[in-house]
Amino acid sequence: MTNNEETYHVPVMLQECLDGLNINPDGIYVDVTFGGGGHAKEIYKRLSPKGKLIVFDQDPDAAANAWEAPNFHFVASNFSYLNNHLRMMQIDKVDGILADLGVSSHQFDAGSRGFSIRSDDALDMRMNQNGDFSAVNVVNEYEEEDLIRIFRKYGELNVPGKIAGTICRGRQKKAIQTTGELMEILNPIAPKFKEHKFFAQVFQAIRIEVNNEMDVLEKFLLQCPEVMAPKARLVVMSYHSLEDRLVKNFMKRGHLDGSIEKDFFGNVLKPLTEINRKPIVANEEENERNSRARSAKLRIAERNNE
Repeated sequence: MTNNEETYHVPVMLQECLDGLNINPDGIYVDVTFGGGGHAKEIYKRLSPKGKLIVFDQDPDAAANAWEAPNFHFVASNFSYLNNHLRMMQIDKVDGILADLGVSSHQFDAGSRGFSIRSDDALDMRMNQNGDFSAVNVVNEYEEEDLIRIFRKYGELNVPGKIAGTICRGRQKKAIQTTGELMEILNPIAPKFKEHKFFAQVFQAIRIEVNNEMDVLEKFLLQCPEVMAPKARLVVMSYHSLEDRLVKNFMKRGHLDGSIEKDFFGNVLKPLTEINRKPIVANEEENERNSRARSAKLRIAERNNE
């Protein structure tokens, strides 16, 4: 096992996630967002030789944090393929699943990845570096109405038309190649004293589009009940309202859109039961130590008996 996770990515609400999983030492657990291995290493420590940990990460950088052990398996894949990979490994049911959504500290800090608004990097934003579609394609090739759609839907921005129009006019002069160039073009329309939040929302919208994040999350959530044993736990940490809304709807009502299905007797039909009705948030001490924790919301649910 490596000790690289502290520099690669500081795990948010580590103890709360471990408590949420309610780990059985002999059980099978999945961490679908391995990253620096911070959460995974602590899960693994709590397993017996009979227990098993499977981790997923599509980012090639994350593979360097994996370790060799008979009961540890690294899957170099997007977690929307959870069910397929478990089936290939002949695993029918698991006892817990952890998902720490969003971008790792490493991805934000790594030069050339283009996730951060703090530096001037290539317009990239790919979580899977083997993909051939990046932020430069979105910014330079999308029609204005498509840019409006992503800034409204994924950035939850008030002036998506203004942003899209400014980008389209800017790229007519020359292609926008870096994060710095994009911010320079948008700077005149950034709200005064709220520039940081504005650019963070713009980058979030582009990143979600590049990585198809909402579709991936939907596919993942719908597969979870299928692979979870009765009483198995699903622990999901999200960092913006779009993700949290999907997770909340699915755990609370059994449907991604928040609709409710009832049986003949009026009982709500849903595969999971929430453990915490309200999301768990980091305490002030952790927020001071790790600014990324401030926006984190943790939800936990348990698989109902069939």
